[in-house]
Amino acid sequence: MSEDTKFVPGVSEDINITDKALSEIKRIMKENNIPENYGLRIGIKGGGCSGFTYTLGFDGESNATDNVTEFDGVQVFIDMKSFLYLSGTELDYTDGLSGKGFVFNNPNAKRTCGCGSSFGA
Repeated sequence: MSEDTKFVPGVSEDINITDKALSEIKRIMKENNIPENYGLRIGIKGGGCSGFTYTLGFDGESNATDNVTEFDGVQVFIDMKSFLYLSGTELDYTDGLSGKGFVFNNPNAKRTCGCGSSFGA
């Protein structure tokens, strides 16, 4: 992590990750032998039927302009552009009858697609 990176330990007021999502993230990291010093990169990119799609992945280091926070030992990196659209978002994980996967509960989304994987702001 670079010296310019903003690090906020504990729960961030800007984004929340539920315990269920955190458990799944840790399971994926362990199952795929992802080093503990890697962080979860959350972002958005242009595309999808509503304008933006969410991205999730693992990254070995943060960028100087990333918002960095930590949830129960898992670092989370969000680039500044994505952070503007994700502020207030809750990342959850569902494994119900309708399917399983990560779910973004984003108060900034003005519209979403039918499958819930893209949004417009």
